[in-house]
Amino acid sequence: MLFGSFASQRTTKAATESADRPNVIIIFTDDQGYGDLGCFGSTTIATPNIDRMAAEGHTYTSFYTACSVCSPSRAALLTGSYPKRIGMHQHVLFPKSDYGLNATEHTIADHLKSLGYATACVGKWHLGHHPETLPRANGFDSYYGIPYSNDMNHPANQNKPRMASDELWADQESCVTLWQTPLIENETIIELPVDQRTITRRYTDRAIEFVTSNQDQPFFLYLPHSMPHIPLYVPADAYDPDPQNAYKCVIEHIDAEVGRLMDTVRELGLSENTVVIYTSDNGPWLRFKNHGGTAGVLRDGKGTTFEGGQRVPCVMWGPGRIPAGTTTDAFTSTMDLLPTIAALTNTSLPKGTTIDGFDISSTFTSDESPRNELVFYSSRGTLEGIRVGDWKLLAKPKTKNKDGKTTTTVEHLLFNLAEDISEENNRYATEPEIAERLKARMIAADKEITANTRPVWRRTDTAVSK
Repeated sequence: MLFGSFASQRTTKAATESADRPNVIIIFTDDQGYGDLGCFGSTTIATPNIDRMAAEGHTYTSFYTACSVCSPSRAALLTGSYPKRIGMHQHVLFPKSDYGLNATEHTIADHLKSLGYATACVGKWHLGHHPETLPRANGFDSYYGIPYSNDMNHPANQNKPRMASDELWADQESCVTLWQTPLIENETIIELPVDQRTITRRYTDRAIEFVTSNQDQPFFLYLPHSMPHIPLYVPADAYDPDPQNAYKCVIEHIDAEVGRLMDTVRELGLSENTVVIYTSDNGPWLRFKNHGGTAGVLRDGKGTTFEGGQRVPCVMWGPGRIPAGTTTDAFTSTMDLLPTIAALTNTSLPKGTTIDGFDISSTFTSDESPRNELVFYSSRGTLEGIRVGDWKLLAKPKTKNKDGKTTTTVEHLLFNLAEDISEENNRYATEPEIAERLKARMIAADKEITANTRPVWRRTDTAVSK
């Protein structure tokens, strides 16, 4: 088996010392909206396996990513830091990008590997495709997946078809005739182009293999699925030719594969010592209509700082640690996962490095969260808003072109999310004191983050090995 040698790389002492520490699995989907699960209100998409996780675990209804697009969001999850703090805030990486996540950052994988955990990344990485930035440079023992989004072509991102269309859905073979997206094992391309019809299932096969091979020692599995990012593909047994059901097919296929993985955890007797977290990297790509998802009651979607862009579904499952059948509106974020996992393993994070996450293990049994604010940056890293408590301020630039002249103004929006989750009632004019308080805090928080930004890895840098 691919992962069969991991156990021999861990000492008996380390395995013994880690025996009471939970296994951790993070399932991270791509562009899945707040309204795309049964347990989050969907009446059109059947997700019985994820719904079962929710029934047996804890559902988070006020859970945020740190950005509304892929690369910054993934960087924040793994490092517990705002993307701007680690230089990963300026939109997404492409096949021609010459930078990526710096190996000096302390990731969830780094932390757990230092405790004797077996670590594997299976799925979409999108934090740099150069060897110095791929998963094995960032705490993972192995990697199997695509290095960037499934609508990107190796090596220079040229000659791409339309990213999503009913015609592409009808021609499922297009994934191996029109796209040149690579599949990587560790640092080597093993399939070009990757057959995207089977990739969700193959990710799950590898995930199950990893869990099975490491059932006798602590393990961390990071499973960032490529889907439902467009273009959409599924295996033949999950395919519905009606393009109106394209997105539905993909989510239901993901749900079935989640069920396979969860069944493995249960059948191996690992339930009482495993924590599974299911969430999405950002909101749905609404402009692709039936190829995109829904934000449910939230406003807008991917690429925006409205709630639909960054508030995402989240389910945490951990029998014996996380109460079953419970829901919380506690203010939480993907940035909180690193310190929370450190707390679950009774360990401390390295001193001297500032992060922006909090230990939210208290929210397993309470609606009170240590997080009280979240700074919002645009998809290209521009400061655009802040939430403090129930209040959210947005300062959105608006550019107009008239008579050859370009002018930029700022539209201010203020919402009370406890009363107005859909962001329909702008209170900026009627609550000037609250608006000014949030504006001042937004500027101060961004000033601190900017002053303490850490560098990304760049191709001209000297590679730093861990």
